[in-house]
Amino acid sequence: MEMKGKTAVITGGASGLGEAVAERFAGNGANVVLIDINEEKGEALASKLGEQALFVKTNIVATEEVKSAIEAAAERFGHIDILVNCAGIAPGAKVAGKKGPHDLGIFRRAVEVNLIGTFDVMRLAAERMLQNTANEDGEKGVIINTASAAAFDGQVGQAAYAASKAALVGLTLPAARDLCEEGVRVCTIAPGLFDTPMMAGLPEPVRVGLGKTVPFPSRLGRPEEYAALAQHIVENPMLNGETIRLDGALRMAPK
Repeated sequence: MEMKGKTAVITGGASGLGEAVAERFAGNGANVVLIDINEEKGEALASKLGEQALFVKTNIVATEEVKSAIEAAAERFGHIDILVNCAGIAPGAKVAGKKGPHDLGIFRRAVEVNLIGTFDVMRLAAERMLQNTANEDGEKGVIINTASAAAFDGQVGQAAYAASKAALVGLTLPAARDLCEEGVRVCTIAPGLFDTPMMAGLPEPVRVGLGKTVPFPSRLGRPEEYAALAQHIVENPMLNGETIRLDGALRMAPK
């Protein structure tokens, strides 16, 4: 699918991976709709990107807010062609330990945001995509979800996070099969260690040390590298029903 003139909804679009996607897509002629809870950053980025950008403050676990955001996107630009789900959280807790069992509320929250929230945006955006006129390849839309290398190599303390991200991997193929007859593709990117706001709170020596655990290139991934892959998925019609690891050959150790 050609990027120019298309409309992309991006959750978590105010920072990190989502921000990089918004900037790259807008730079290639797409309209971008930023969905995020951070109003200050979202408005600032939308202002920077100009008339082809819209920010809608949205909590992806609130269905009515998601519906309103999708409607606002369709009203502003007339159609929704691309969805990139980058919003997520990364809680940490062991299944059980000296402080007792894993807090069930933390586990539920991870599933609610990373899995259910992602799916909610996905189903509502897909409904809009089905109304599009297919292009010469029969395409009406492209959906990209964000899992994690933790879906495959979950570390100590990542039970909730890894489970919620592994669920997105499991969702990819059946969702692609559900939507294939209507010309909507679904793929998932599973990043490894990336230099995002989730990493920002760590001391620099720790960040450098984590980067060195990546076989090659031995550094943290850059958000623009995620964005480049997202663009390729949009533009390559044969990519469908696939989860792509973007991790420099990293296989994470237990801790």
